[in-house]
Amino acid sequence: MKLLVTGGAGFIGANFIHYVLGKRLEYAITALDKLTYAGNRQNLTGLPEDRFRFVEGDICDVDAVNELVSAADAIIHFAAESHVDNSLSGPEAFIDTNLTGTFRLLEAARKYNVRFHHVSTDEVYGDLPLDAPEQKFSESTAYHPSSPYSATKAGSDHLAYAWYRSFGVPITISNCSNNYGPFQHVEKFIPRAITDVLLGEKPKLYGQGEHIRDWIHAQDHADAVLRVLEKGEVGETYLVGADGEKSNKQVLESILEIMGKPHDWFQKVQDRSGHDRRYAIDASKIKQELDWQPRHDFQSGLKATIEWYQQNRHWWEPHKSDTEATYKKAG
Repeated sequence: MKLLVTGGAGFIGANFIHYVLGKRLEYAITALDKLTYAGNRQNLTGLPEDRFRFVEGDICDVDAVNELVSAADAIIHFAAESHVDNSLSGPEAFIDTNLTGTFRLLEAARKYNVRFHHVSTDEVYGDLPLDAPEQKFSESTAYHPSSPYSATKAGSDHLAYAWYRSFGVPITISNCSNNYGPFQHVEKFIPRAITDVLLGEKPKLYGQGEHIRDWIHAQDHADAVLRVLEKGEVGETYLVGADGEKSNKQVLESILEIMGKPHDWFQKVQDRSGHDRRYAIDASKIKQELDWQPRHDFQSGLKATIEWYQQNRHWWEPHKSDTEATYKKAG
């Protein structure tokens, strides 16, 4: 099985590649990545040279995409601009990558009749009330995106399904909750907090920290995507989550506790504009139909993630100061 993995040098894509090549000796992977600030070639070290190839390139490049797709059995489409704050300050890149890039890949998949799995987010559904724990997103939840990021991901979902209905492209879609784990850029909440503490600085908390996210380890997400690729029904959407609902304040307190700091050793900062209140996933479809289950509990997974950042300062330190400067400039 020859896979083309877009965004392969990014956080979730790299975790998927490491996971699959370790689990499936009969798979070979080509990773396509533009190597923007969020893509890191170091994320793909130590992979078997006979089954892995890296190509630096843009999913909006028609010729490059056609050449790679023509040699693949399946596309796993992770490549995306994915940071909400960046989408608020500069949405154009999200239009280009998330919409135009997905269109280019779907057209290539149609041309060469290649299986296409589209990796998306639960943020396309908007948010849920904080005081209604029984409410969760499911495959039948209406789309209601609230940021340029989630709007462009919603659009890419619709493109994928339209290419299935209109042209017969063999697609599947997965919408996953918030990921954590190794290789995540320091602009994101969990690694930003961890690296702040490692530098002796108080981590930041948006507003009162009441916003709730459903956390899943990136390796569990990788396992779910592999399960959908191998056993999922073409044309279907599968929601992926680990029943890991935590408020941002709870997550930050867990990080501080593991790292030996007081629970209140943080600073509150101005809240994000239009900040979604709560995400929660009903993953019963993928669990029942594809026999998938997450394997990491949040506390042990978080501890292992902290240890990874402690042991890999060379990986994140070059990016930390620029990231904080960007946040400071944005207020």
